[in-house]
Amino acid sequence: MIGVLRRGRAQQAATGLEDCAERAGVLYDGGYNCAQAVLQAVTGRSDPELLAMAKAFGGGIGKSGCLCGAVTGGVMALGLSGRPELGGRLVEGFRGEFRSTCCRALSKDYRWLSREHKANCRKLTVAAAAMAAALLKE
Repeated sequence: MIGVLRRGRAQQAATGLEDCAERAGVLYDGGYNCAQAVLQAVTGRSDPELLAMAKAFGGGIGKSGCLCGAVTGGVMALGLSGRPELGGRLVEGFRGEFRSTCCRALSKDYRWLSREHKANCRKLTVAAAAMAAALLKE
């Protein structure tokens, strides 16, 4: 019986992570930038001030090409959850998966805002949301 309960919880957690990741993708497709989509998907919050603040982090912090907005959105979500110590783990996990956290490096193979660029950013947005949600499940 305990094994069944554990499996059930694991399946619920996996479904929750998939839902969060999918929600981030849908939000990104709907016009939110990477930081906004991750922040909103992970926290479930859509406060206008929160989303306005996160908007400035798209394109690598003020469109400077520096720290990826999806990662920044995830770190903000972890902070809002009361677990800011997980932010470093998100950064390291993302870097381990994609070899960089720099927007410029992550999108170097794509013309800015091209279809391919947006598809790549969507992929990174979904991944960052899933990683942040997984950290919160620990």
